[in-house]
Amino acid sequence: MMENKVLVKLILPELDTSFDVFIPVNEITWKVKKLLAKAVSDLCNVHTYQNLDFILLNKDNSKIYDNNTIIIDSDIRNGTELLLISKM
Repeated sequence: MMENKVLVKLILPELDTSFDVFIPVNEITWKVKKLLAKAVSDLCNVHTYQNLDFILLNKDNSKIYDNNTIIIDSDIRNGTELLLISKM
């Protein structure tokens, strides 16, 4: 069992796709958003995606995560569905 990571469903409405990803629980939200944007950019071949600013949003309760929150201190757990939306 991975105690230092959680498995979440990352939903990308702008690209009409989703991914199951492991995110580290000891990282700050802004770093996780940066890592997720880089991964999406690589996986979907959308190179401008990693240069955008994003909002990380919980699909179930519509909570927007603060950039300075550590993942383990949030309500993000295994199975959480997160939306990654560009601010534009």
